[in-house]
Amino acid sequence: MIIKSLTLNNFRVFNGVNNINLAPNANNKPIVLFGGLNGAGKTSILTGVRVALYGRAAFGFNMTTTEYQQQLSALIHKGNGVQHNSASIELVFTYSQQGVESEYKIIRSWKKDQKDKLALYKNEVPESALGYEQCQAFLNELIPIGIADLFFFDGEKIADLAEDQSGAVLQTAVRRLLGIDVIERLKNDLNIFLKPHQSQSMPDKVKNEIAQLEKQRKAHEENYDTLVNKADEYIPQINGINDDIQKAQNDVMSLGGAWAKTKAQEEAKVKELQLSKANIEANIRKEMEGTLPLALAKSTLSNLLKQLDIESEIKQKQAFVNEFSKYKTQLIESLSGDESAKQSAESAIEQCLSNYQSKDNANNTETLLLDLSERERGQIDHQIEVASKKSYTEFEQLKSQLNGIEFALDGAAINIARAPDESRVADKLKEIEHLNDTKTKAVLARNNKLTDAKTAVEKAIELAKNIQKIHDKYKTATNVSDAVQNAQNTNSLLEKFAKELTEIRVKQLEAEFIKSYQKLARKNDLKISARINTTTFDVELIDEHSNTINRKELSAGEKQIYAIAILEALGKTSGRKLPIIIDTPLGRLDSHHRDKLIERYFPDASHQVIILSTDTEVDENYFTQGKFGDSISHAYEIQFNGETKASKLAEGYFWDQKANETISKAVNYVEAI
Repeated sequence: MIIKSLTLNNFRVFNGVNNINLAPNANNKPIVLFGGLNGAGKTSILTGVRVALYGRAAFGFNMTTTEYQQQLSALIHKGNGVQHNSASIELVFTYSQQGVESEYKIIRSWKKDQKDKLALYKNEVPESALGYEQCQAFLNELIPIGIADLFFFDGEKIADLAEDQSGAVLQTAVRRLLGIDVIERLKNDLNIFLKPHQSQSMPDKVKNEIAQLEKQRKAHEENYDTLVNKADEYIPQINGINDDIQKAQNDVMSLGGAWAKTKAQEEAKVKELQLSKANIEANIRKEMEGTLPLALAKSTLSNLLKQLDIESEIKQKQAFVNEFSKYKTQLIESLSGDESAKQSAESAIEQCLSNYQSKDNANNTETLLLDLSERERGQIDHQIEVASKKSYTEFEQLKSQLNGIEFALDGAAINIARAPDESRVADKLKEIEHLNDTKTKAVLARNNKLTDAKTAVEKAIELAKNIQKIHDKYKTATNVSDAVQNAQNTNSLLEKFAKELTEIRVKQLEAEFIKSYQKLARKNDLKISARINTTTFDVELIDEHSNTINRKELSAGEKQIYAIAILEALGKTSGRKLPIIIDTPLGRLDSHHRDKLIERYFPDASHQVIILSTDTEVDENYFTQGKFGDSISHAYEIQFNGETKASKLAEGYFWDQKANETISKAVNYVEAI
């Protein structure tokens, strides 16, 4: 099988028609790589394939029709300002049967809250003779979902296989793989055939007991059908109430109800904002009472500081003259020489002092306007240069906060003004409250009916088991016709066949698992072997000393390697040639396990390997180098647009895409030159 293309129309994050080529473009290059950040839509590719093939079964086997329609409705694209009412998936693939290859095309489409439609084409010819159920049954036979689970899987979820200590997950996979579930259905059909013949040889007391049990079983089945029908009767009522609620909500909205709902919040917000505004205004007044005004008179204060500098210099020179005058007489007396020389020296000193004073008077007024002390001058400097600047910065921050609060108050006032008078919407709000109460009661009543129905069907199943036990007890004592004898022999033969087939295939599965695990595990794990219990299907890992390894003690990465090895072994044991689709394959792995998986698993896993990865899983190194890089046929990048809430596909991977854009820009630049 090769999946040739997948077309997603209004499916999940993909808006409109998105056609994706999935067929490998070259031999020995099986990998088709999708890159996307978390939430971009990688899982939508895997989900699209599974929904196209299996419909309701893609979500589980116990889903009701209503739940299935709800699931499909949830898959319809909802973008920013975009609301579609329908979606579709088209899957084209080739499949070989008895040496003949055919091309199949599936188109599954649906509308919101409606049942899906399924169309099947074989070699471009519609299979018009097949209805919906027949088409689905054909697809289920062509690629059984139990087999597909081994090939189309989520890397984050396959660890469930490793976590399962009971073996139930693996048992289910093996039974589907070997067709043992079909054998079980055949045995049940044979038992249905045998029951009336076996009852002929039973004592009357046992027959009566079976008859009573059958009567009770049928009564419970009829009660189940009645309860389910009564539960379904609530659906139109609930849908009608939902419509009434929506209509009433629309009426409230048209009356300004959206603003009415937030009016109380806006009023509380106004009170809080007004309190904050009062606090900020008080802080501003506090700053204005302090040094803030000094920061608002820069020019005047600059002149003040200059005047203080001048007065400081005058006072220093006056002090010098006073001190020098006191010292002058002592200086002259200390001079040596005759009286004439002393007079000349004294005259020179007086002249120099006079010149000094006259020069000082020419440049400065000797009037001291302020006459501050050094301590007072220091205080003024601190208030102007430090305190006032700090106060101004604080003032600017407070002013900005005040502007923001006033803007918020204006907005809140507008919102409050938009709100209608409560009396206008009160009746509608009461109506909505009443409708919600009515809906809750209806939903509760329906759920109670469904719970009772579940109890009834469980009792019917339990009675059927008891009836079967009685039949089994008398099965060997019957004296019946050849047809009955043949049916009994066939039943025994089927049991023996299923047991022997299971043992043979489990041995094959063990060998394939060991081969795969040793290929993917780290060097120190290469001596590990495995043993699978044919009854419980629990897998035991055995080390080189024949000791059983506790799987609970494995790391998350080791568990994922174990699970992938199991899946690969199951796939090879099945003998099916199916593509592999794996979503987020490397999330739990360390670098060593990641390298092994990249180089030793993906390139040879299948003839077609579709990988959905983030940029941190398959990084630039893996993309461009090694066997993995050489095995990539083509790649896509899933690009999510946050504004439209939709994704689109672009050819190329993360780094390859950027390189293409750079080359394109360079070519455009050269052409422009």
